[in-house]
Amino acid sequence: MSREFLSGNEAFAYGIRLAAPQVISAYPITPQTIVVERLSEMVEDKSLKSEFIHVESEHSALSCAIGASATGVRTFTATSSQGLLYMAECLVYASGGRYPIVMMNANRSTALPWNIYGDQRDSLSLLDCGWIQAYAKDAQESLDLAILSYYIAEHPKVSTPFMVNLDGFHLTHTYEMVEVPESELVKNFLSDYNTDNKIDFENPKNIAFSAGPEHNFAFKYKEHIGILNAKEIISEAEQKFAPLFGREYSGLVEAYRCDDAEYILITLGSIFGLCSDVADELRNEGVKTGVLRLRYMRPFPNKEIADIARNAKAVAVLEKDISFGNEGSVYTNVNSALQKAGLSVPSLNFIGGLGGRDISEEDIREIFNKLSQGKTAVHFIGIEEGAII
Repeated sequence: MSREFLSGNEAFAYGIRLAAPQVISAYPITPQTIVVERLSEMVEDKSLKSEFIHVESEHSALSCAIGASATGVRTFTATSSQGLLYMAECLVYASGGRYPIVMMNANRSTALPWNIYGDQRDSLSLLDCGWIQAYAKDAQESLDLAILSYYIAEHPKVSTPFMVNLDGFHLTHTYEMVEVPESELVKNFLSDYNTDNKIDFENPKNIAFSAGPEHNFAFKYKEHIGILNAKEIISEAEQKFAPLFGREYSGLVEAYRCDDAEYILITLGSIFGLCSDVADELRNEGVKTGVLRLRYMRPFPNKEIADIARNAKAVAVLEKDISFGNEGSVYTNVNSALQKAGLSVPSLNFIGGLGGRDISEEDIREIFNKLSQGKTAVHFIGIEEGAII
């Protein structure tokens, strides 16, 4: 084990090197480019034995990964924002084909207006494409998810592509001390990829075929079950990971001071750290606050949210996303979890950070203030109250 001073992008690249994919398909886009640049350097200096393919577009990057995965090898690609949207056609091919591709997405605002800064509208707009979606909070978790994602995606009960999301610039370009494990340790954790879902000239089979109404429904159901099965395999992977690497993860969610919290702020990604700091300050002032981070958006932690929010007076959802004409997508999912559990906990939605706009400590304090007042609405942080929906 070594300690390195790495950005989130570099930490993820280190994790991919340790996972040792046989094919890497790459196309640059800010703020993701550093990931594939570092991997190209690793291939060049022979610290990573992989076929590095520089393709002509993001659509080609995922198409290439699908083709490689169909031959039965471990694959990786990365993208961001408009690049992810350009891949949208291929996303459903990868999930429908049950190809366990791992892809890093650097969360970034989508056009128009053109903007290179970070929000989470790119990935959250594609929740229904059949991919597992995880959101990292820091560089260490980024590296670890690069390793864990292959264990989960490639498990026979799952066989589903995995998208790891890092907040653009806030995480991708921020440097932190990161523990980098030895390659032998990762080899002990992550076995070689082996699958029957591949092109095999000795045992020919039909792959990527057409299916009419009678059978198509069953394939979609199996796709759904694969992501549901990921809940069990995420837990299995983390239990195996902890004693080997000395770091524990908490499954689909991470709860901070929520056990006796009256007011809980639910969010995802790197903003969790600031939210937790504000919760500490409010605790010192006598307000029982907690923060719940959604580590995974698919599979969605319905039970975990309901269990943690059950005794709260109110919950707020802070997200860098808006489903135009309605509310934030995270808020919709959280409210569904509460409703399915039969809970009547009041909930508020706060939209912030769009186009990379800063979310301050004062903004988070104001969220908790509104939460304690019970003002149910969709709030846009920094927009006058008259504009509230």
